[in-house]
Amino acid sequence: MHPPSTRRQPVRLALAATALMALSAWAQAADMPAPTPTQPCRLSGLPNELQCGSVKRALDPAKPEGAQIEVHYVVLPALARNKLPDPVLFLAGGPGQSSINVASAVLSRFSRLNNRRDLVFVDQRGTGKSAPLECPDPGRRPLAEMADNDRQLKELEQCRDNLQKLPYGDLRFFTTTIAMQDVDAVRQALGANQWNVIGGSYGTRAALELQRQFPQTIRRLLIDGLAPPDMILPASFSTDTQAAGDALFDDCAKDAACSKAFPKLREQWAGLLKSVPRTVQVTHPVTGRPDHFVLSRRMLLSALRGPLYNPAMASALPAAIAAAAEGRFEGLIGLSSGGTPRKGMGLAMGMHFSVVCAEDVPRLSISTDKPGADFGDTDAQFYLSACKNWPRGSVPEAFYSIPKAPAPVLLMSGAIDPVTPPRHGEHVAKALGDQALHVVVPATGHGVMALACMRDVVFRFIDAKQDAEALKTDTSCAAKIPRPTFFLPIPDAPREAQP
Repeated sequence: MHPPSTRRQPVRLALAATALMALSAWAQAADMPAPTPTQPCRLSGLPNELQCGSVKRALDPAKPEGAQIEVHYVVLPALARNKLPDPVLFLAGGPGQSSINVASAVLSRFSRLNNRRDLVFVDQRGTGKSAPLECPDPGRRPLAEMADNDRQLKELEQCRDNLQKLPYGDLRFFTTTIAMQDVDAVRQALGANQWNVIGGSYGTRAALELQRQFPQTIRRLLIDGLAPPDMILPASFSTDTQAAGDALFDDCAKDAACSKAFPKLREQWAGLLKSVPRTVQVTHPVTGRPDHFVLSRRMLLSALRGPLYNPAMASALPAAIAAAAEGRFEGLIGLSSGGTPRKGMGLAMGMHFSVVCAEDVPRLSISTDKPGADFGDTDAQFYLSACKNWPRGSVPEAFYSIPKAPAPVLLMSGAIDPVTPPRHGEHVAKALGDQALHVVVPATGHGVMALACMRDVVFRFIDAKQDAEALKTDTSCAAKIPRPTFFLPIPDAPREAQP
């Protein structure tokens, strides 16, 4: 590329200044905040030029002149010239995921919306480029280290100590409440009176908190996989994953081919739980190298939970459990690592624990969730240990409330989701009131928006001109989606046919 001609620079600057003045005047006339200038930029995986910006925010809102952080955001400009004034904001999951880093992965779900609306991705404080709280990535470590709970807790302590040395290292100021104040500052920087908000998983909690604090700024709210503010994460993990695991065993028993291939699946799983801790040898699913380690109960339970997020992966669990019962753990360990995120797509664990240690763990004692028969309090004990000395932010009592919705809300739940199943969506829909529409998609796990037909539902809900029309959005397209066929290993060839 060649630099622009220097003779044209004064003209271009004059035109830009005129356009900015006109835009500012239009914003004032429409009672909208004037937008803050952004810079052209590009992101890996996205072909078009984007606009990048940031807002400066106080680390501690009570000390506006104290330590400052930069909250970064990216705008995918609408394709049409006559774009609509209400952009679409995406809030990522975790807690700890970078919205900007996942933009290329989720963009296809919102491509129709992008025709006439800007798409906005904000790195919540503690993630991505916004004062990140990253811990070392364990993805390529020996499995022995990943299976050692005590080692993991010590590494978290070391990470915490390192993070506290950063200029923005006061970990008390990364709660959802403060982060959503940052997000609303981005709305103001964009010059938007209202926007449409989409949140997935933990992003649903963030979206509900954004709506609680700034109800008049939300035109439409779409939340997928409900993790409400009053959900006590470590306790609900046990209850919900147990239910999803039991459903898997039940569905296999009802399926002629699966029940024939694995007639003792429940007994095999129970035997595995009784056999741990035990030393096993597998090929590392990431490095491909032989690995010996002591398989703990927590790691075995995690090996079941991970694939349950995605029914296509869960379809291979019966075969993997049966093989593990015979001493072959490659399938089970491989499936649990099958969702290993690409570089930059994982969680900022410092932010994750700053949120959960402040918002969830202090309320474990009042949880009414019944622990799962297999999962028990394994997760709760781990989080209690990790949070014991983690700096704890202040959370307002109102955070745990869910006010009536001021605008239409579409809630989506996967019927066999192991972490945010329909019971949480039902609870939130009831609290939101008449403006809420809850759709439960059968045979679907975590993340309903990923289904091809639901992308049209997302578009029609947000694009509807009237609120009443949005609340009548037809969501029946995914009602008949079946659970993926269970994976059956190829039987051994008859001995006489072997060379």
